[in-house]
Amino acid sequence: MEVTDIRFRRSNRNGRVLALASLTFDDCFVVHDVRIIDGAHGPFISMPARRTAAGDYLDTAHPITAEYRQTIQEIVLEAYEDWRAQQVPGEGKATS
Repeated sequence: MEVTDIRFRRSNRNGRVLALASLTFDDCFVVHDVRIIDGAHGPFISMPARRTAAGDYLDTAHPITAEYRQTIQEIVLEAYEDWRAQQVPGEGKATS
């Protein structure tokens, strides 16, 4: 499975969320609301999640293996850095 498109949008949230991404796989399946988080050891991705009644969060879409999660993270963060470098101050939306 290959990531064939990534689109970013600025986050309207305060805090550590740097941007939101939509990932397209094999030009036929999309996952929205992948968050790029400003972590203590650098940026990382967080998959879309829902909050349970107990207050925990469960991913609604996620890679099955740690290796594929790492692959997706590397692809997304590289594209995010490229997108961020192309941003013009004041513009709200761009794609990679």
